Amino acid sequence: MTPLPKRKVSKGRRNRRRAHDAISLPHLVRCPQCHELRLPHTVCPYCGYYKGREIIHMEEAKE
Repeated sequence: MTPLPKRKVSKGRRNRRRAHDAISLPHLVRCPQCHELRLPHTVCPYCGYYKGREIIHMEEAKE
């Protein structure tokens, strides 16, 4: 037989435990090349640059 809770967990205790489970907004930074907002540590989806180098050729991707 599996273990069971000794007594009911109240709604207040349950909700206090879940107080830090809210989803936060993603942190966005400005791209130094095109100044659009993007996720940090990723290639910019607008200009294709990462750390000052062109990783994705955007002219080819648009065609």
